[in-house]
Amino acid sequence: MNRTEFIIVTAIILLLAFALGWFAYWLVHRFTRVAGGDMAEMDQLAQSLHEAEEVRDQAILYLEQREAELTNQISQTEAELRAAMEGLRDARHEAEEMRAYIERMHANS
Repeated sequence: MNRTEFIIVTAIILLLAFALGWFAYWLVHRFTRVAGGDMAEMDQLAQSLHEAEEVRDQAILYLEQREAELTNQISQTEAELRAAMEGLRDARHEAEEMRAYIERMHANS
């Protein structure tokens, strides 16, 4: 390979490297570019996202409070049910005793 061929090959390689670099820059710039109108839309979307997160946090807090209230109410209702069942059991036992007493009184008469 003589001097002229070496210069031509080197020039072609440098030209291809330049073209490849420019194309890569154009691709990166094309995909990462944000226009001014797009920036306003992104700000609006960010604000909407922030508001949605606040609403979600408030909803979660409300649901946790409501769940605690309902759990407390269920516990109270279960306690009242146990007390009522105990009272009913005592009343049935007393009614049985009264029936037995009445039957004994009728049997003795």
